[in-house]
Amino acid sequence: MFDKQKKLEISPDELQVIEDALQTQSKILHIQANAGGTGASRRLNDVKRVLSHISQQKPRDAKPRCRSRLGWFGSSRVQN
Repeated sequence: MFDKQKKLEISPDELQVIEDALQTQSKILHIQANAGGTGASRRLNDVKRVLSHISQQKPRDAKPRCRSRLGWFGSSRVQN
């Protein structure tokens, strides 16, 4: 079979912006899907598939960004 995929030149910073935007979209769609949106469920699956593909194709030598695992307001709740 012929490979019909085209190469796209994206900088690591641009890729991170895209990945962050898709993560945000995934959170929004998750809330909409839990509220009963059938279209949101399908779209959420599409976004998750793209995020998975990005993580598989992402260069391993890129510096991982520090992400808080505490949620949206985690930075305001940091304890000393």
